[in-house]
Amino acid sequence: MLTQAPRGTRDVLPTESYRWQYLEERMRKAAALAGFREVRTPVFEHTELFLRGVGDTTDIVQKEMYTFQDKGERSITLKPEGTAGAARCLIESGLFAEALPCKMYYLNAPIFRYENPQSGRLREHHQFGLECFGAKEATADAELILLAFHLLEDLGIKNLSVEINSIGCPNCRPAYHKALKDYLADRFDGLCDTCRGRFDRNPLRALDCKEKRCQELTKDAPSMLDLLCDECCDHFARLQECLATAGIPYRINSRIVRGLDYYTKTVFELVTETKDGSLTVCGGGRYDNLVEQIGGQALPAVGFGMGLERVLMLLDSEGIVIPEPPRYDIFLTYMGENRQKAFALVESLRREGIRADMDHCGRSLKAQFKFANKTGARLTGVIGDDEARDGTVKIRNMENGEESTVRVQDAAEYIRRA
Repeated sequence: MLTQAPRGTRDVLPTESYRWQYLEERMRKAAALAGFREVRTPVFEHTELFLRGVGDTTDIVQKEMYTFQDKGERSITLKPEGTAGAARCLIESGLFAEALPCKMYYLNAPIFRYENPQSGRLREHHQFGLECFGAKEATADAELILLAFHLLEDLGIKNLSVEINSIGCPNCRPAYHKALKDYLADRFDGLCDTCRGRFDRNPLRALDCKEKRCQELTKDAPSMLDLLCDECCDHFARLQECLATAGIPYRINSRIVRGLDYYTKTVFELVTETKDGSLTVCGGGRYDNLVEQIGGQALPAVGFGMGLERVLMLLDSEGIVIPEPPRYDIFLTYMGENRQKAFALVESLRREGIRADMDHCGRSLKAQFKFANKTGARLTGVIGDDEARDGTVKIRNMENGEESTVRVQDAAEYIRRA
């Protein structure tokens, strides 16, 4: 056990981390183009934040959180999602007092959920999330959907579609809760224990249940869309107009409720079709009451979360190869007692921005060349006795075998042009 990662976690090896870096770079660029700036919040928060924000009737809070008592006997929880922490940061740092909207993103943020590990979703996984605080218009919802859609599309993921729904607001949702409870009452005994337990407080969760028998019992449940108030109905119509104008393929799916209690009005998912069926790549929505719920002022907001592991898995399934960057521009080898000459040149080249390295294991010259070849270095350099005496280095192009003897002081410029 000591040398095994805990179940539901995995190491990202040096041989594959470049794929994560490539994806992160594309995500950062997409966020920056829309004016989002990075926020980094703690890996753990006070448990109450998630009880009040995410909701104590959700699967996340009831079944999936990693919660513990710290040495000060405070209840602490590893982040099961990123939005509540971003909202807490907004309040504590007074960002709501700046010019709004406040646009922030988090990247490679570890998320912890105690659930059965599944394809592209581990107990510790990592998210790219965007949060927009202070924007009430449907254009803000559409902006996030378009950003996520174009990012995934540009990465090469095919068969993408957008599914949207509106789950109303505190004004119109009570009427829907009543209609849903009336519908479920006749089917109550067939619901799973969890759905029966939260029937009175939050019947909406039954629509999100993963149990097959609950899915079957709720398939003909009334739709929230039929009971939206005028404001929610207008907001949903304007969102559709924005998506239609952008030419984004979308469909209304009244089954989408998302698994978090803070959502209001818009909820959405980006879905792709795979050989194993539909897969959700990104999900989000509007949470206009969250900031106020956790102690801030009333502030409309919208956001989404996208799992990095899932995106990388989809890139693999699409056969999209992320090119591995060369590890070194040059690998320096040396003969005999010229180790210090090689060391000094390596350090000099690094200060010039050249990716350079040398043997640190006392290998023979032949073994040094063999290792240099394994690293994929574009060039190898040799410092023998003659080169050490003349202040030069012999540089070989590993692709075509061409060799040149170059003065040490000119080596950086030569390598850049090679």
